[in-house]
Amino acid sequence: MQTEWISSEDFLSSCMIIDLTQTLKNGISIYPETENPSFDKISSVVDNGSAVTKISFNSHTGTHMDAPAHFVDQGKTLDQFHLEEFTGNGLVINCFQTESITLDLLKPYAEQIKNSSFVLFFTNWDKKWNTPQYVDPFPVLTLEAIEWLLQFPIKGLGFDSFSADPIDSVDFPNHQLILGHGLLIIENLTHLDQLLNKSFDFYTIPLKIKDSDGSPIRAFGVLKD
Repeated sequence: MQTEWISSEDFLSSCMIIDLTQTLKNGISIYPETENPSFDKISSVVDNGSAVTKISFNSHTGTHMDAPAHFVDQGKTLDQFHLEEFTGNGLVINCFQTESITLDLLKPYAEQIKNSSFVLFFTNWDKKWNTPQYVDPFPVLTLEAIEWLLQFPIKGLGFDSFSADPIDSVDFPNHQLILGHGLLIIENLTHLDQLLNKSFDFYTIPLKIKDSDGSPIRAFGVLKD
């Protein structure tokens, strides 16, 4: 069978793409007691004939993905995942103005979750990005809610805040449970409000780094007809 190829221009004109990624740059919000990223221009076109930037950041900077290896000894690293495991049907659940993401909140979405690869939680916390308030306590899933979600064939869970666990957590039970079941965690997403009540494909593409426990990603949603 002959494959029919379409140009990138035709693809872009036939769909709407929502960027869900915070911009990496100097001075962005970082998880408490972690190293600031740095982006330093070491040459320019005018002075050196080409522009080059020296980049330094840890594997959980900005909008990023956690691999099971982030918390599970001998857990799967991102380079061990196939590309198709980083994409699939997406679902955004409205958790705005909730103190926690409970099982009662999730149950009405059961049929939609059943047909989703990635479940993303909109809390509107991304509006606090790059402000001191971003480290304030944000809504997270209860353990009961996570255990219920694990019955579904999902690939990952995504959040528009720093973490799947409370900001003051020391043992990270949510990470332990989610990553222990081989799922991916995506953190620091943005613009999830633009996908509320929408049907879309979710793409969350990490850097291909050997033995990676995590990676900054380019995350985006492609609206379906």
